[in-house]
Amino acid sequence: MRRPILAGNWKMHMTIAEATDFVRSIRRGLNGVKDVDRVLCPPFTVLAAVRDLLSATEIGLGAQNMHWEEKGAYTGEVSPRMVQELAQYVILGHSERRAYFHETDEMVNRKIQAALAHGLLPIVCVGETEAQHDAGQTEEVVGSQVRACLAGLTAEQAGGLVIAYEPVWAIGTGKAATVAGAGAVIGLTIRGTVAELYDQATAQAVRVQYGGSVNPGNIAEFMAHPDVDGALVGGASLKPDFVDLVRVAAETKR
Repeated sequence: MRRPILAGNWKMHMTIAEATDFVRSIRRGLNGVKDVDRVLCPPFTVLAAVRDLLSATEIGLGAQNMHWEEKGAYTGEVSPRMVQELAQYVILGHSERRAYFHETDEMVNRKIQAALAHGLLPIVCVGETEAQHDAGQTEEVVGSQVRACLAGLTAEQAGGLVIAYEPVWAIGTGKAATVAGAGAVIGLTIRGTVAELYDQATAQAVRVQYGGSVNPGNIAEFMAHPDVDGALVGGASLKPDFVDLVRVAAETKR
């Protein structure tokens, strides 16, 4: 059985002082939720402070991005070796990185390979835009993203990934995908593509999250779907009831 994973993507929110207060307020409750991987992904400037606060817990820590090069003249970038010193996870290919910073699937693939080479667990984001969704291109777009992002990976590497299906039109809009719709994309398109690239065992090993307007009120519905292994949570991860969201998710999967 795949172990559920809930990750909170803080995006560009919280100073060190704000993050310290927030983590102290949720740390005990979050650490008390068992049978599920819990990951916090704060901004780079906050990683060290949050790492220290989580040191005696089982809560994981992740970065929101990284470069594929180990070092060099890349102003403003952070290398996998730098991330490795602080975190265990890294979000790669988020739609905001693709839209605002023009990241391509090929760039995401290079980052995935670099992350794996440094012992980091990538959370790989895929998902269609609203225009693509309305045009009936979801399967084509998401399948293409999965194929490009997994290029060059072994079956063992692919099966150990976390893939987050985040339809772009649902992120931060309050308009979540339907459980049936998200489940179909995850089960048929994402796992189906992984099976085509590798085999059914690999497709069933990879953990797939849903992301996009997830909150404590709808998380149980998503987690009840057999192909949904967790959630990549945005705005709701910045609130104290993120603990309740994680608890409900864990209870639903038991």
